[in-house]
Amino acid sequence: MKRNATAVWLGSGKTGKGVLSAQSGILSNVQYSYTSRFEEGTGTNPEELVAAAHAGCFSMKLSFILDAAGFTADELTTQCVITLENGAITSSHLTLNAKVPGISQQKFDESVADAKENCPISKLLNTDISLEAKLN
Repeated sequence: MKRNATAVWLGSGKTGKGVLSAQSGILSNVQYSYTSRFEEGTGTNPEELVAAAHAGCFSMKLSFILDAAGFTADELTTQCVITLENGAITSSHLTLNAKVPGISQQKFDESVADAKENCPISKLLNTDISLEAKLN
């Protein structure tokens, strides 16, 4: 399986602007710029997209792990915070709130640790990955 996205950038790094598009069409000429990345401008930015990818990937991987263990999550809500410092992504912090009927805390913790280590985006990121998980 291969997926793709395209970035078009026009102009200088600080005053230029660009658009992002993805194969699925969910992103279609979505604006990004210096201000949307480093300030509070309109549009998206690469770190926000990495955060969405990591949160989504982790949640889906955890769901598959739970399924294999005989549990079905009612809800997995994951927030991801990507930190960019000195031109490098230095950390990804996941915060999970989960509703998984019938699972023990120990099995939940094992499943969460497995998902954190083995979701494809975790494997891709060469950074510190931290996690807080709460079973409701």
